[in-house]
Amino acid sequence: MANRSRKLTPKTSKQNQPRASVMKRVAKKPQKKLKRGSWLSSTLAIAILLTSASLIMAFAWISVLFIFNPDQVSWLNKILPAWAQIPLGKHERPQTLKQIQLDLSKKNQIFGETLPLHQDAENSFLLPVFQQRANCQSDCRELVELRVYERSEELEFKSQSENYYYLATKLPVTGPEESFVISASLEEPQDINIPLPLTKVQRFEGGTPSPGVWFNLRGQRQQGTSAFAYGHVVYYNPERTNLLQMLSWTSPNGQLPKWQQVTGDDTKELVVDQTVGLEPHLQVYQVKPLKLFLKPIQLEAITLQSAALKDSAYQNALSIARSGLWTPAFEWLKFIKKQRKGVLPEAAQAQMDLIRLHSQLTKTQAQKNWASPSQEVLADLIDGRWEKALQVFEASPHNVQEIVTLLKADEKRLWNRTVAALRVNPNRLEVQAWFALILAVQQGEGHANSWLKAQPKITKDNLVYIQGLLARLNGEDTKSQISSPHPSQIVGTVQPITQVTSTEWLQPNSTADLKLIDNQVWYQVEVSAFNDGKRWLNSPFENFNPPKTDAAKFFWKTLGISSDPEIQIVVWLPNEEQKITIAAIKAVQLRGKVLRLLAAGPKIPENQNDVLQPKPLALTNAALEWVQPSPITLQKLHQQNPQGVKVMLSNVWQSLQQSGEVPTGAIPSFEQMQEELGDWPVQVIDLTNNAQPEIILTISAGAVASLNQPTPGIHGENTEQHRDRTIILSDSNKVIYTDFTGNYLQRLSAIAKLSGVQSLALLVENAHNYSLRRWSEKNQRFE
Repeated sequence: MANRSRKLTPKTSKQNQPRASVMKRVAKKPQKKLKRGSWLSSTLAIAILLTSASLIMAFAWISVLFIFNPDQVSWLNKILPAWAQIPLGKHERPQTLKQIQLDLSKKNQIFGETLPLHQDAENSFLLPVFQQRANCQSDCRELVELRVYERSEELEFKSQSENYYYLATKLPVTGPEESFVISASLEEPQDINIPLPLTKVQRFEGGTPSPGVWFNLRGQRQQGTSAFAYGHVVYYNPERTNLLQMLSWTSPNGQLPKWQQVTGDDTKELVVDQTVGLEPHLQVYQVKPLKLFLKPIQLEAITLQSAALKDSAYQNALSIARSGLWTPAFEWLKFIKKQRKGVLPEAAQAQMDLIRLHSQLTKTQAQKNWASPSQEVLADLIDGRWEKALQVFEASPHNVQEIVTLLKADEKRLWNRTVAALRVNPNRLEVQAWFALILAVQQGEGHANSWLKAQPKITKDNLVYIQGLLARLNGEDTKSQISSPHPSQIVGTVQPITQVTSTEWLQPNSTADLKLIDNQVWYQVEVSAFNDGKRWLNSPFENFNPPKTDAAKFFWKTLGISSDPEIQIVVWLPNEEQKITIAAIKAVQLRGKVLRLLAAGPKIPENQNDVLQPKPLALTNAALEWVQPSPITLQKLHQQNPQGVKVMLSNVWQSLQQSGEVPTGAIPSFEQMQEELGDWPVQVIDLTNNAQPEIILTISAGAVASLNQPTPGIHGENTEQHRDRTIILSDSNKVIYTDFTGNYLQRLSAIAKLSGVQSLALLVENAHNYSLRRWSEKNQRFE
């Protein structure tokens, strides 16, 4: 067993030794291959993980874009099959401007002029959308929608040659109801629910509250002789990308809303002018914050309904302001502010600024030189100038007649002022006098005397004085003036004459002598136009055939002289001040086609310079009502209507070239013309009765001379020889009237409203007389 063991052990050792080395070599080789495979596996795993992470992040980002802005991933639709297309939700596919316009045309809609929302108009704009109104003769486009488009930023469209836009927001538009539009001029509101069309969209420029863009949507409606402007104010909020209708507005005098500094802080206020005649009415709106996500601001009106201060004096001042006594209220508030060391709460200061704005208007009116005593008294009473108005009343019996007519027609505007003034100071003599006069004219002298005697603190002297004023109302002339159905309405040219032959003139009393008294002189009035009680007749009077018997009575009745024989003679002094003299009509003469009046009155100032001063004008009290639109500069008009002013300036320059005022040749650039003409005054008013305003451009001789850059000698000569001249342009910017006729013998003197006539008239001074011209719809000109 031992030997077997010994034999076996070395034998086994010898046999196994070479196998072990072989196994070791064999085992080592596979071990090296295993390490290289492990590295490749790890690298592949990492690559797979990174790729997966990138894909996950990419899909996550695409998902975010898809949720918040699907248009940003629209490019994927190019590589995806139809069944896998990405839906773009509510967002429309971006379009070019031409495509947008084509789509609107297919819907029978009309695209308006694009308005920029930012400095770069290519990035975003507002597009007005119109549609054609049925059964319409003029201005037939009606605004129905506002759209905001923003430029597409996705790569698919940004790389295109044309800009692509997507619809960011839109706002349906309906005009305000007719009852709202005409409510500013009516005492009693009317329930007319017909919406009126909006026809134009303009962007407010210059100092509007920011951020955001403000737009004015407007239309116009003719109501009698008034052209109402109306519309909506719309705000574009760039932070929320939405359009908001902020305010509806109306203006019976055709003025457009404007942003101006009223309350003194950095933010301007929106002012809507609702003035009717001499009665100022301004609506002022402040921009106030709101805690609403989609509407962060609102327009809030400054009102006088409740006093911002619990102070009796302040409340009294607001009370008289509400009655229309703006200037006395403002003076009172200035005193209150001074007592409070110049500091008022913000709301109280806003109310004071609103009153100040109205006071500026009434002061300006009261300081004008009025041709009519009744207009002068009305302007004085509106401004609270009681004593000055009494002076006009006491000046002459003629003034009494006019003022009685004014007081009789008053619809409580003067009455409310006197009541408010008496409530604050019941013992003021001048206010008591006007209260008694209004009471006597409207309710009878007995009521006025009863009220006077009931005043506890009225003195005997004051009672006698006011009763003396009431006695002036009892004249026969006054009674005939009130009861006359046909007052004289005559306009003509006047000149003094020295010799009068009685046989050449017709008088109601043929046996009476034509004599002068009290330093009077004779005046001959050549009649340009008159109203016969039914219509206006103009010179030459071709079909005017008086009867052969009692012709004088015929003239007196037809001309209205029997009830109103007085005529005003208006003379312009060298300082442009008006001097009015009252004369009495004594006789009439008709020779051929020329109608003349013979009048007697005080001597008028001599007209020293026939070229620079207008000719003396004769007119009866009821003939005309002057219309004076507030002037603005061309520069401001350009801010309201930039495209229209560009065309207008080109036409004005051509008109000046045709008249020889400026050299012929190429028209200067708009920038050059704007620099030269930007400060020229213009007035905007409807003269053609088409509910669209015309533009009246007044040009001085010096302004025309400056366009030619003449030598000093020539400049002076032109300025001395010529007065201001006028060009009128239609709503389509065509020249429809001009004083630049080449002979310098035609001048627009005034714009007037004629009794019983809807359209306004031009009072034009010609070489030898005055003429009234109205727009002819048939012939498209003033005749």
